Amino acid sequence: MPPRAPQDTFPFALPDALAAKSAPALVDADRAHFREIADGLAHAVSELEARLAEVRRMPARHGTAALERDQEVHRLSARLRALRRYDLDLCLGRIVHVDREVPTYIGRFGLSAPDGRRLLVDWRSAAAEPFFAATHAHPRGLASRRRYRWTGGRIVDYWDEAYTEEALVHTAALDDQSAFLATLGASRTPRMRDVLGTIQADQDAIVRAGSHGVLVVDGGPGTGKTVVALHRTAYLLYADPRLGHRRGGVLFVGPHQPYLAYVGDVLPSLGEEGVRTCTLGDLVPQSATAGPEPDERVATLKADVRMVAAIEPAVALYEEPPTASYLVETPWVDVRITTAEWTEAFDSPDPGTPHNLARDDVWDAVLAILLDKAADVVEDISRDQLHAVLDRHAGLRETFDRAWPLIEHTDLVGDLWTVPAYLRHCAPWLEPDAVRALRREDPEAWTYADLPLLDAARLRLGDPEASRRRRRTQAAEARERARMGEVIDDLRTTARESGADEYGEGLVSMLVHDDLRTALVDDGALPAADTDGLAGPFAHVVVDEAQELTDAEWQMLLRRCPSRSLTVVGDRAQARHGFSESWNDRLARVGLPEVAVAPLTINYRTPAEVMAEAEPVIRAALPEVNVPTSIRESGVPVLHSPVTALEHVLRSWLAENAEGTAVVIERSVERSRDGRRSALLDQQGLDRVRWLAPEVAKGLEFDLVVLVEPDSFGDGITGAVDRYVAMTRATQRLVVLSG
Repeated sequence: MPPRAPQDTFPFALPDALAAKSAPALVDADRAHFREIADGLAHAVSELEARLAEVRRMPARHGTAALERDQEVHRLSARLRALRRYDLDLCLGRIVHVDREVPTYIGRFGLSAPDGRRLLVDWRSAAAEPFFAATHAHPRGLASRRRYRWTGGRIVDYWDEAYTEEALVHTAALDDQSAFLATLGASRTPRMRDVLGTIQADQDAIVRAGSHGVLVVDGGPGTGKTVVALHRTAYLLYADPRLGHRRGGVLFVGPHQPYLAYVGDVLPSLGEEGVRTCTLGDLVPQSATAGPEPDERVATLKADVRMVAAIEPAVALYEEPPTASYLVETPWVDVRITTAEWTEAFDSPDPGTPHNLARDDVWDAVLAILLDKAADVVEDISRDQLHAVLDRHAGLRETFDRAWPLIEHTDLVGDLWTVPAYLRHCAPWLEPDAVRALRREDPEAWTYADLPLLDAARLRLGDPEASRRRRRTQAAEARERARMGEVIDDLRTTARESGADEYGEGLVSMLVHDDLRTALVDDGALPAADTDGLAGPFAHVVVDEAQELTDAEWQMLLRRCPSRSLTVVGDRAQARHGFSESWNDRLARVGLPEVAVAPLTINYRTPAEVMAEAEPVIRAALPEVNVPTSIRESGVPVLHSPVTALEHVLRSWLAENAEGTAVVIERSVERSRDGRRSALLDQQGLDRVRWLAPEVAKGLEFDLVVLVEPDSFGDGITGAVDRYVAMTRATQRLVVLSG
């Protein structure tokens, strides 16, 4: 297969206004290097395609060989997809060191020429760090830095920064921020745009921080918290072998599904396709039918970490050994299991084994005790015969099932809310009026506040089908072994009748051994368990908008991260229910005593005109809040109009802007989506204008933000935060409509 060549080996397409930047002295070196990148990229793709085809042809049907083959196919396919996403825009820019004449070009991925020369260094490598970290105060050994602004596969601008007087002569440094500021103000799309080339020194320092312990990324709107979280995820997977997919990998938790859809392309574009992403609700199946908790006091009670801890005594009630001995009658001998032996069997599972999985261990221990007793009395009956009879003994099984039943997590939690005596036993600190407040008629009327308890119960109990599935698997294995035995017997008979030589006869005889018969069992004929990819454990967890998590919700994450290696991203000023304590105090309370806080204070997204109106809104409720400083102006003042101007505002913006996205944020979002939205907009507008409630806008950004009656968002801290968050989603223009 001939190598694939990029469409254009000279991608500079600077507008006439930037003609001075097209001077040969400024771009000829890049032109030559881009030709080499084109050849290297085509060669790398061709080699990957050939290697992938070779691996796919390798026969490997069973065991470790099959796993290793599949992993290699996945690795090569992911690398190939990553390279195919880009042509020359794989290159982010270049740096020139003071002590070297040859520039170092920085790429999204590393790339070598066919002769082995390094054409691009991976942005995550140590060699690329000065590209992001250098400042005029700390140039990191650089003479100059160049960053490209790519649009549609073309360089439409670039900006140079010179750190020495000599470099200043050879760069376009007189306008060294043009491309950077233009990139910040560029039109938004329904997916987060690529910002790797514009990561700043303060952000990069956090991206490259080590993975040990808890790192809190604390920053206001527009400071790039989400950008840092995503790129830090990709960096850690590259730089820290302890976090690789074979060692648990990384879980990325976002606030809601629109957020996950918005950032969904970022990690794959950085070559990381194996990161699990989810919301907190995705961790619990019942979240699909859950709703808000109508009683604020009940929500507060359920958010207490002690309530999550009540799951343990709730389960323990179903793991108490029988208080009486039991006589088991068999055709050959009667044997008795005593109360002490019941206790011994019930104590046999390893600590931490989920209840429904440990059940099989306990049952096996019960049978082993009885088998040992029976074997001492009966010598002419095989142990397998005794085991089969005991395993099917109805009375023994019934007694055991009552003492250690299979339990659904929904039943366990539902009983807490419908059986007051059960709740009082499991949560003895609750006052009588709190027990009454928590009671409800429908045990499965799930609310969001129930999710942490459901999650704790599900992980503590394990799959209730595990025991049944194990017995079905054992029966299926026995059938498969019997089938293979018949096949092997037929082969031996055929070999004898055909007069096979000693080697053929010996080979067939080898199949009689149990280990070879087992190896021939068809795994596809055995029942398979559904695996929960979000159950963990994960080597590292990244959680965005973490200021909203309750103490109980934190436990959902900590159960999945035994290493306590986390990146926590949030803004205390954007906590809808208030966040008066420090990050250190909050996280210490939930079990994370060692915390490092990295602040971000520069607002790269929100224009100064918008921040000037948003800042008083949040300070009215939280006077001491840290509001970031915006570094750019849009030149467009905030517009205040009556609600009746909504249609005019949207249609005018759509007519004036061929690109970009807009959002209408209001409290009665469902009414608008079902009615006014489709009445006001044609198909083009429907594709580019969204309607969101204020709490769902968090983490997103839009060129135009229209706030409809922001006073209706509520009073107190919640209302102020919702207004502040909604206003600061704007990257270009904010319109406030009042009644």
